[in-house]
Amino acid sequence: MNLILIGGEYSGTTTLASKISEWGKKTFGGDHHGWHDHWKIPHLAHGELTEEEFQQILNLSPNLKEQYQRYHMEYHLQPSFYSDPDFNLVGFCYDEVVYGPLYYGYGDQGAYSGRAVHVRRIEKTISVMAPGTVLILLKCSPEVIRERMKKDPHKHGLLKDKDVEHVLNSFEQQFNSSILRRKMTLDSTSTSPDKLIKEFEEKFMDAFLTDIDRQRLIVRSMKKNKKNQ
Repeated sequence: MNLILIGGEYSGTTTLASKISEWGKKTFGGDHHGWHDHWKIPHLAHGELTEEEFQQILNLSPNLKEQYQRYHMEYHLQPSFYSDPDFNLVGFCYDEVVYGPLYYGYGDQGAYSGRAVHVRRIEKTISVMAPGTVLILLKCSPEVIRERMKKDPHKHGLLKDKDVEHVLNSFEQQFNSSILRRKMTLDSTSTSPDKLIKEFEEKFMDAFLTDIDRQRLIVRSMKKNKKNQ
C-alpha cells in the first residue's frame, strides 16, 4: 500500500492519514503503516521542533529553503524506502509545487527551481519503483476550510484566507496533471473522519489492491483461521 495523500491545508490530510494507518494495521497486520508528513515549511522533521528551531528554518533564505527541500524530496525517493510495502506520504512534492511559489519565494514555472517540472520527474521515478502507488486528492470546500482556520488555527500555518481558492484549485490541477495512473478523490467538506475512512476502504479494496496487498490479506486470513481452530 503505497499512498500519496494531497490536499490544501485544513482539508484534513493528517487526520485521514492517521485513520488510514489504523485501518492498515487492522487490515494487513504489521506495524509499518506510518506516514512521512513533514513537507510544509517550517514543519520539516518527524519529531517536535523547538520554537527556536522553527524560527531558524523560517529565517533561511529562499535559496537555502529551496536547496534543503530539493534534497529532502530526493532523499525520500531512495529505493530503500520503497522496499517497505507501506511507504506513504502526505503532501510531498505536491506541497512544494503549490506552496513554494506562493509562500517560500521559489519554485516558479520556468525557473531553475521550478517545481512543476520537478513533480513530473518525481512521478516518473515513482512509477518505476512503485507502480502501484495511489495518488489521493482530499477535497474540501473553501467555506469549510475557512471555518476550520478560524476554529483551530495551526501553529506556523501557511494558508492565508485570500489564497484558499487558489490553493485548492492548484492541488486539483496537480492531481489532474499527474502521470500517476492510480488515483482517488475524497471530500471532507461534510463527512466525518470515520465515514471518510470507510469511503477510502471501499474504494481502495475495490480498485487499488496490489499483489502484495492481496498476499498479505491471505496470510492474515490464514492466521486468523488458525487461531480460531
